[in-house]
Amino acid sequence: MLSDQLSDNKEKDLPMPTTSVTEYVDLEQYAVNKVIPDEIRDVTLLALSHFPELMEVEIDFDFKKKIRGSVMQAQPKVGSLLFNSKSNRKYRINISRYLELDDEWLPIEEVPENVLLGWIGHELGHIMDYLDKSRLGLISFGVRYVTSNAFVTQAEITADSYAVAGGLGNNLVDTKNFILNHDRLPEEYRNKIRDLYMSPGEIMTLVDVEEDDDDDEVENAEK
Repeated sequence: MLSDQLSDNKEKDLPMPTTSVTEYVDLEQYAVNKVIPDEIRDVTLLALSHFPELMEVEIDFDFKKKIRGSVMQAQPKVGSLLFNSKSNRKYRINISRYLELDDEWLPIEEVPENVLLGWIGHELGHIMDYLDKSRLGLISFGVRYVTSNAFVTQAEITADSYAVAGGLGNNLVDTKNFILNHDRLPEEYRNKIRDLYMSPGEIMTLVDVEEDDDDDEVENAEK
């Protein structure tokens, strides 16, 4: 299956996979307190494996017919936000069941695996950002997110930063390139990603910084 995907990606000029589900074992350990549709179970567990801090966190991955202006959306569950303590808060990642193209609706699981991995990893980066926020802090976050483009950009940079720190930087680049270069995706959505989110080059700068920091830690440990 992986070889078929590699061949298909070459023919369609799509991003090549940077990480494969087949390279990982025992992914089910990351399924604790998670509700995941079967269609995206493997790639979602793979994404979760990059965020061990979320092992015990309750997250539902919910398919939606359509999400206005987005393909995926991470948020705390409203009841949990109001009544649970920060440490017991529950989250949801809404995922469009189909990717809207000019002339068809593509099942989300048919998006190239490396792209889908980066997409889900970005949303998990948002949840990492939410973990330490207070109830009022998250309510303020939500209000500012819908009223300030500058705040949206900062929030998206933070989510990408968590994903890069988790080792998904190259997948994020694949995701951004897939969106920006896919001429059958709605132009309004592509412009939103272009205007408010980090560019592939900016993400690679983060990746380089993260790798330099890792090298410094290794050198210090060897001294």
